[in-house]
Amino acid sequence: MRSLLPAAALSVLGAVPALAADPAYLDDRSSPEVLVRSLYNAIARKEYARAWSYFSDKPAENLAAFAESYADTEKVVVRTGPRSEQETDGNKLFLLPVAIEASNSDGDAQVYGGCYGLELTNPQLQPEDYVALRIVRGRLEPSGGSIDEALPDSCGDAPAIAPTAARQARAEAVFRGAFAEACLTLRNGDEIASESWELPFSYASDRDGDPKRFAWLYRFPCNRGAYNESHVFVIANDYDELSVVGFPAPELDIRYADEDQKKVDVIYVKGAISQTELVNSTFDLPTLTLRSYALWRGLGDAAAEGTWEFREGRFSLSRYDVDASFDEEQNPETVLDYHGGP
Repeated sequence: MRSLLPAAALSVLGAVPALAADPAYLDDRSSPEVLVRSLYNAIARKEYARAWSYFSDKPAENLAAFAESYADTEKVVVRTGPRSEQETDGNKLFLLPVAIEASNSDGDAQVYGGCYGLELTNPQLQPEDYVALRIVRGRLEPSGGSIDEALPDSCGDAPAIAPTAARQARAEAVFRGAFAEACLTLRNGDEIASESWELPFSYASDRDGDPKRFAWLYRFPCNRGAYNESHVFVIANDYDELSVVGFPAPELDIRYADEDQKKVDVIYVKGAISQTELVNSTFDLPTLTLRSYALWRGLGDAAAEGTWEFREGRFSLSRYDVDASFDEEQNPETVLDYHGGP
């Protein structure tokens, strides 16, 4: 069997997607962390009325003054820490460590750090004019260090509460919203049993001795057949921003030497695709390696196996093997192998 890999395919598979001009719209009050992210999402998108609405005690004399104070802000990176919580008569006050890196139209960035206070009035005791989770106070001070250094360890005297459960719920909400029609488990109303892992990593720009960053990976069951089961993965990056994972994979053109497809003549790699479902997947935490083994029929003599490694905050394709011959034998061929490359 011959395997031909055009140079264009290699460059496409290794490409990094371009950043959008504006961040994706985020308007979510389900937790203190995501509400603060919604605030700065609105500011970066110059939706000042929406940002203004998140405050109960307004931070400026009027909306015009508030908008003017952020007029030159083009991008905001947000980092939150473990929150603390106080409760009185069922009402909750959340104290949240926050650090941001705000960039202006010239590309200059300034880091700030401090604490936000957010309040939730007991939802069961509210009248008809319901009041959602809102920001009641907040103060960020300029910092000369990195965003990690600017993030306070805690706010207030109450014990810190890590956002693990809230993040899990948000990840499941992303899964349900994106795959309500595509996944049989959701269409059937099955109970969703997810798995999760905490992934340590560093960016290439990080210096020796810098603390490790962390992302959180969630796996959700999607579809199931006679001998294959697929999963969808949602990841929370080191800024606690959630997204569905798209796994790069080669687009193949398989040519057979016979009508029974028992002998492969040549496999062309004609492009690249992104997969959001992985079949029969396994994840190895010590090596941060994810594998998928998709059977093309129950005999197991034809299959595709992909390997992705988690590096610098994203999954990169490192190897792809294909057994395309329906000859009742297992004889895979490697069509892509980046493992150990430069």
